[in-house]
Amino acid sequence: MTDVANDVFNTYLHHDPAVVVEATSADDVRDAVRLAAERSLPVAVRATGHGMARSADGAVLVVTRGLTGLEVDPDTKTARVEPGVLAAQLIAEAAKYGLAPLNGASPAVGVTGYTLGGGLGPLGRAYGYNADHVRELSVVTADGQLRTAPDDLAWATLGGKGNFGIVTSLELGLVEVSRLYGGGIFFPGEAVADILHAWREWTATVPDEMSSSLALLRLPPLDVIPEPLRGRFVVHLRIAYLGEVADGERLVAPLRALAPAIIDTVADMPYTEVGSIHQDPTTPAPAVDRNALLRALDSSTVDTLLEFTGADAADPLGVVELRHLGGALARPPARPNAVPFREGGFSVFTAAIAAGPPEEVAGIQARQAAFVDALAPWRLGGPYVPFMGAGDAPETVASAYDPDTYRRLREVKTAYDPRNLFRVNPNIPPLR
Repeated sequence: MTDVANDVFNTYLHHDPAVVVEATSADDVRDAVRLAAERSLPVAVRATGHGMARSADGAVLVVTRGLTGLEVDPDTKTARVEPGVLAAQLIAEAAKYGLAPLNGASPAVGVTGYTLGGGLGPLGRAYGYNADHVRELSVVTADGQLRTAPDDLAWATLGGKGNFGIVTSLELGLVEVSRLYGGGIFFPGEAVADILHAWREWTATVPDEMSSSLALLRLPPLDVIPEPLRGRFVVHLRIAYLGEVADGERLVAPLRALAPAIIDTVADMPYTEVGSIHQDPTTPAPAVDRNALLRALDSSTVDTLLEFTGADAADPLGVVELRHLGGALARPPARPNAVPFREGGFSVFTAAIAAGPPEEVAGIQARQAAFVDALAPWRLGGPYVPFMGAGDAPETVASAYDPDTYRRLREVKTAYDPRNLFRVNPNIPPLR
């Protein structure tokens, strides 16, 4: 029998909740929250399994993957989504009408949990965060009430990472996108310095319709990895461009010329294949990670990155990813939300498999922390809200928001969850 509590994507933490509730309706969610309140137990929430970044020990664990309602309205260009719906399902349904959601890099991620962290994906520079397109939320709050979220609760929930209640459905806007020029180019890791410096300069020249990222990967020699990449250090350039193919080819040409490609899949594609751009892992594994938001990249920033990730790094990090932000991500949404620091220029994320003994994992985490600390001259705030995860200690959560936003989040928390029932997350405590 499957261990429901530990059926998660990141298996680094083992969860031992006091109660597990597998909800199949909003009423089940409401009853579970009331049970937790009566017993003064914390509430942990898991939808599709990617977001369990805190231990659920001793909590009432509400599993919402059984809420799978999905409706697309082509006339209003909206979708109504329940928390068990994966991005892949929404992409496929929206595509029937020439529409697309602002999903993340991995179609295996749940739409709702992803959105509560802001929701950053391949269309971000063109259209903003997915949270910016949410029209309405249904939320079970700490008093066990199911509410259509009023403005203050909706504002806090979108960017607040599960601190304000359990979302049982959301209505979000879709965009008229049916294809893009996208894919990935794998370069030999030996060219990493030239590629990083050139990409940094290139990002300052591209239109908002161009989203891109770079991943520095030290790949194991496993059969599931394409043979040309097996056991190699590679640089993976990811491209998602909404313009014409000819314009995309012209824009990407300077990067293609930097080094001989090992694999090049960048081409015109239907939007339903968007998950092939990043090729994110789909198999659960134990992992530890850290992340940061950067104001910008200059040549000194790149040199610092190379000290930790370059071909000659003494103790290189396993995976490092940089994403180009800006564009629509920097603009305020029509309906305000709590996604902070929109002026950030780049995100940086590092992750590693944590399958070894505790002392080995501790060494990896220390190296990740040193990496983030070394980027302090260019960082904006603390961790980047969309990527806050298991490597981010609770005391760093406040630094992920600007002071005014964090103060307002605590005020909303005090109004809707004064006992802090929803604390198995990157926690925002109520005011005392």
